[in-house]
Amino acid sequence: MRKFVVMALAMALFISSPVFVTQASAEGKKATPVEGARYDTSFPLKENLNIFLGKDVHLLLRSGQTVQGYVKSVGDHFVHLERLAGRDFYDALVRIDDICAVEARFRDMK
Repeated sequence: MRKFVVMALAMALFISSPVFVTQASAEGKKATPVEGARYDTSFPLKENLNIFLGKDVHLLLRSGQTVQGYVKSVGDHFVHLERLAGRDFYDALVRIDDICAVEARFRDMK
């Protein structure tokens, strides 16, 4: 029984040790807002996407797929993403009506 308790404690300490390392490395750093990053819930999606021109975003599509890239331009019906994540030489043309959510970086650690 004692061996089991000792092993359980050792495993718990081993599993949680990355958390301590992550917290220690983040200490002394401060989250600062990313300039220009904001959402405006009174605006339509098209206008919110325009706020992120030139910035990296993740778009969650109705299909469940996520597309990540930099917003190059926003039209009436489509958004042009360039430099897709994991596909260096590809761009995407995404139909705005197919976008369910937009994720963007609002804070950096400095």
